[in-house]
Amino acid sequence: MRSPSDHHAYPTHWEADVVLRDGGTAQIRPITTDDAQRLVSFYERVSDESKYYRFFAPYPRLSDRDVHRFTHHDYVDRVGLAATVGDEFIATVRYDRIDARGMPAAAPADEAEVAFLVQDAHQGRGVASALLEHIAAVARERGIRRFAAEVLPANTKMIKVFTDAGYTQKRSFEDGVVRLEFDLEPTDRSLAVMRGREQRAEARSVQRLLAPGSVAVIGTSRTPGGVGRTVLRNLLDGGFTGRVHAVNHAFPDDMERLEPEGVPAHRSLRAIEEPVDLAVVAVPAERVPAVVAECGDHGVQGLVVLSAGYAESGREGRDRQRDLVRQARSHGMRVIGPNAFGVINTAEGVRLNASLSPQLPNPGRLGLFTQSGAIGIALLSGLHRRGAGLHRRGAGLASLAGIAGISTFVSAGNRADVSGNDLLQYWYDDPRTDVVLMYLESIGNPRKFTRLARRTAAVKPVVVVKGARHTGSAPTGHAVPTTRIPDATVSDLLRQAGVIRVDTVTELADAGVLLASQPLPAGPRVAILGNSESLGLITYDACLTEGLRPLPPHDLTTAAAPEDFRRALAEALTDDASDAVVVTAIPWVGDGSARALATAVREAAQTSGPGPAKPVAVVHLEIQELAEALAGTGGEPAPGTRRIPAYPAAERAVRALAEAVRYARWRQEAAEPGRVPEYDDIDEAGAAADIQVLLAPAEGTSGGAGEGASGGAGEGAGGETGDGAGDATSVGAESGASGTAGAGPGDDVSPGVELSAADTQRLLARYGVSVLPALPAPDPDTAVRAAERLGFPVALKPTAPHLRHRADLGGVRLELGGEPELRRAYAELTDYLGRPEELGLVVQRMAPRGVDTVVRAAIDPAAGAVLSFGLAGAPSELLGDTAHGLVPVTGRDAAELIRSIRTAPLLFGWRGSKPVDTAALEELLLRVSRLVDDHPEMVAVDLEPVVVAQHGLSVLGASARLAPPPPRTDLGPRHMPAY
Repeated sequence: MRSPSDHHAYPTHWEADVVLRDGGTAQIRPITTDDAQRLVSFYERVSDESKYYRFFAPYPRLSDRDVHRFTHHDYVDRVGLAATVGDEFIATVRYDRIDARGMPAAAPADEAEVAFLVQDAHQGRGVASALLEHIAAVARERGIRRFAAEVLPANTKMIKVFTDAGYTQKRSFEDGVVRLEFDLEPTDRSLAVMRGREQRAEARSVQRLLAPGSVAVIGTSRTPGGVGRTVLRNLLDGGFTGRVHAVNHAFPDDMERLEPEGVPAHRSLRAIEEPVDLAVVAVPAERVPAVVAECGDHGVQGLVVLSAGYAESGREGRDRQRDLVRQARSHGMRVIGPNAFGVINTAEGVRLNASLSPQLPNPGRLGLFTQSGAIGIALLSGLHRRGAGLHRRGAGLASLAGIAGISTFVSAGNRADVSGNDLLQYWYDDPRTDVVLMYLESIGNPRKFTRLARRTAAVKPVVVVKGARHTGSAPTGHAVPTTRIPDATVSDLLRQAGVIRVDTVTELADAGVLLASQPLPAGPRVAILGNSESLGLITYDACLTEGLRPLPPHDLTTAAAPEDFRRALAEALTDDASDAVVVTAIPWVGDGSARALATAVREAAQTSGPGPAKPVAVVHLEIQELAEALAGTGGEPAPGTRRIPAYPAAERAVRALAEAVRYARWRQEAAEPGRVPEYDDIDEAGAAADIQVLLAPAEGTSGGAGEGASGGAGEGAGGETGDGAGDATSVGAESGASGTAGAGPGDDVSPGVELSAADTQRLLARYGVSVLPALPAPDPDTAVRAAERLGFPVALKPTAPHLRHRADLGGVRLELGGEPELRRAYAELTDYLGRPEELGLVVQRMAPRGVDTVVRAAIDPAAGAVLSFGLAGAPSELLGDTAHGLVPVTGRDAAELIRSIRTAPLLFGWRGSKPVDTAALEELLLRVSRLVDDHPEMVAVDLEPVVVAQHGLSVLGASARLAPPPPRTDLGPRHMPAY
């Protein structure tokens, strides 16, 4: 329990676990009055040189006054943070707010002096860089915008910490001291520096787990069988190149080796006289804390916890899981698991099989991550059947590598610590991994995952199958933030990030095998050849279904020999009319063998001639020997021979090829990033001022809420001018209007301020979005006056929540050309649907006819701001035909959103209709994206309907909701998921 310093509450939200440069972990937290002895002990371990650099003079020990000063903070003007490992300080940082003369000050002074001290044994681990990120975030939270630091010229390490951080800075030299001043506002460079450090640190932390020099299996039973003994056996059978130790407190005192394995046996980790890099923990859950403490004391770098009985078992297990992660991190260790299946690394210099898989897969180019042991087993087995083979001790690794070999494998179980994000960081620049395959049941940090996936997908394919798609179906062992984003939206966001999203584990392996063995296709044109006309037609139909452009199948007839296949494939590969080739084969009668056919196909693929290489896939019916021969198993092909993936069904081959085509197109486009356009008429400052006023009632700082009309902008009182300015005389005059802004990708509504029609219109107008005016019509006479003011023809419609956007109920009257028609329509609606005060009737000038669409934006706490687009009514509401993209969207993203919905042809002249103004629609999407991106307080915006005509568009209805912005963890300092 932390004691507060002085009179301000202890800021718990400043606590964070971080991964350091060497892959170890540390905790960063505020310094409190309880830390006096820790501070003294820390200072005693700092060298005299480091003390001199900190205080500019010999300073052998801290006085009582110093200790009091450095442990008593108000957490506003004076703040101190410490980096700790175990219960010891390894580094400290503090800031003191100063005025223009450099004297102690309070707000509104916005400058502070900052100073660091790092224990010599931990210098070079990136501790100071991590502390700088966190103290800068704290300072920004407290209204400090600039840091100043004075450093001795000889203290080059600390000067480098400041200069490398990426902030805008100014440097001067006076009186023998270097003075650095830098703004704390994040810049593109500072974010790039932070994320680069994050990637290197997290990749290193995974590398330490996957390439240990020594492994201790804790919980190895004395008799064969059991989880611990099984893992030990697998380590040895796989040919692990490091040292292996068996640990069990029940071993006899005089037992030195475990037989028949012949490995050293120990009653405790303390008895091992050499370092242990990785501990595999296979003891009952109640004994794990003692094991973790022992590992921490021994300096173990990482844990693979196979033990069950954690969050998957209920509340008590969740508490036990949190304690496990906290305890491990306090000792600087990372955890795979608990309830894990294990880890595998097939690198020739490692050959690590610290898993329950009985054999080590062959080395290859696939990196595999799963959150499920059962799925991990299935994937390893399936890839083996596809031609990966399994490693046999004594066999040459290079010669055994098959078409579906594995580089590294992690099955993380409850993934309480190490997650898919960490593996993406590792595989991003791992030279042994060409394709990333992931089975995910939950995504704990969608915003970070999509960022990392986008960066990784730019250099190598990332293929994901997502289990637990439906709300409430996530495994109980996964303690992840709740997200209200539907699965269809998640799929869109993943594809925007370049992730290949597939539906099944079989499709995951299918796509992985093709991507790992074949070049990316240059386009969607597919040549088809084979010895079965029927199988060729099935393949042709499958191509059309997947959106590819197949050429007419080339039927070689059932009499085709291997040489006929070789010649036809060679011709197809040199033909400029195709981008990929699918070879189909059925068993034949007569001479010839599957192995001869495989040789012919490989030879043709190997000598495809000039021009870009093309992918080749084989579809076979009941010729298993052909698949094995093409994969390079069951007989060694010549060195450098190209391996070809084979599929037992045309649909599977074509689906994998289609995913490769789509990925290749995304990667080509990603090489030239889209642009977020600038618009001269956007008034960002004016919108910010409006939002501050509108949010004031919700924050309890001022009034201003009034009687707003029901419904959104354009469907309530106040909107009558063409630019959407409305009737209200001041911003906020009608705040508090009822009705709800569309929640965008989800259906639930977060708390906030529902804006009135006039305030919604005004904010949108700041960003160049005009809402067609609508005037209230509480009685027929007022309706007539409103229509005369707007100009006939007009529409009459209700704004009551249960009738909005429900033209199917007959509640909307259009093209009312004069007073008699308007009065008759008014009488019909009130007779049919209810009293005027129940309907909230409004009169609106008719918009040019076009296609009704809907544009929404909403902020999800986990994923961030999401922009959505679809056609209004049944297509989006009933069929879910809506496209989604992360904000900010680029011009290319906006165009893709419009074209990606299934009903997009209605916008482009379907069945002879006139194409509508999609350029105006793209601009609207970009403006709404800018509004939400510039002002995260805009937690929901709903424009419905947006009528897109042949020239221009009209926004007929709009609603919006404001709320204090959720924290942007992706812009803050590096930290691991909190527990």
